[in-house]
Amino acid sequence: MNISLFSGLKYKKLNFFLPVFLFLFIPFSVANAGILSFLGGLFDNSIVYEKKYVNSQTAMVLEAAVNVDPNPSKGGGDITIVGKSALLPELGPSGTLADMEESSYNNGQINVYVVREGDSISQIAKMFGVNTNTILWANDIGASDVIRAGQQLVILPVSGLEYTIRKGDTPARIAKKYKADVEDILDFNGIADESSLVAGEIIIIPGGKKSAPAYRSTKKIVRGSNAPSYSGYYIRPITGGRNSRATAKNPRGLHGYNAVDLAAPTGTTIVASASGRVVVSKNSGWNGGYGKYIVVEHPNGTQTVYAHQSGVIVKRGQWVVQGQVIGYVGSTGRSTGPHIHFEVRGAKNPF
Repeated sequence: MNISLFSGLKYKKLNFFLPVFLFLFIPFSVANAGILSFLGGLFDNSIVYEKKYVNSQTAMVLEAAVNVDPNPSKGGGDITIVGKSALLPELGPSGTLADMEESSYNNGQINVYVVREGDSISQIAKMFGVNTNTILWANDIGASDVIRAGQQLVILPVSGLEYTIRKGDTPARIAKKYKADVEDILDFNGIADESSLVAGEIIIIPGGKKSAPAYRSTKKIVRGSNAPSYSGYYIRPITGGRNSRATAKNPRGLHGYNAVDLAAPTGTTIVASASGRVVVSKNSGWNGGYGKYIVVEHPNGTQTVYAHQSGVIVKRGQWVVQGQVIGYVGSTGRSTGPHIHFEVRGAKNPF
């Protein structure tokens, strides 16, 4: 074979393999940029190709999603406080305050905390940044009382106590009575001067103290004939109703804390016996046998209690007027039939 024939064969092979090589090995993006430019670049020493080395510092790492619970093994989850109510955690059947660490849930408002298994008053107080007496006083709990899972506790935004203003009160008198600072009371409640005090309104006394840490009531319970009479002040809480406790020896059926039991069908409307502020509103639970009940505090310093309801329709802190519907007759708590257990604390029960 002569040289010219060999050269011709090489040329033909080159013509065959070059298009195949270009098609298989040149990236599509390079093809778009131009074959000639690419080939020219192969022989252009002015073009520098940079090698990138990947190491543990520069490699992209695929990370697992971060768990929003810093203590996932403890269970319980966080407590969500919405407005003035607390929601039980969605996850975990028995979380305790260990989940909260040192977190503070004080948002400057009165809150309702739902007790969970393992909670204690001191732990809850620490979480909200208040002292234990503040919780005891706000919820009428004794130092020896036991709190239970599901129980609702009112939590004030600061250490101190709530107070319902009475006729004739002044900031100075209130401060002296509860060992508090006048300016703190005025500033915290936005009170401009003494004329701004309105009987029946509830204020918070920052740093206020009551005479006994296991507070039950600031007033001595006065019952029966020893109690003052406020003729015409109260109206009957239900229309009709039979006094189911009346006997020959006790014709008025008075019992307990100056109470009467008025039997009526379930669902009978209950009205406020006198105008005042709702200081307790419990729409669930045993509550010492009262079942669903409310307590209304009146400007004359007395309270009325409406127990064993089938449904409560007013909230704590709400002002109600005499004759306003506040709930419905039922048989919740320690009860043998539908009736309203009606108490008047601090005055004679006219019914």
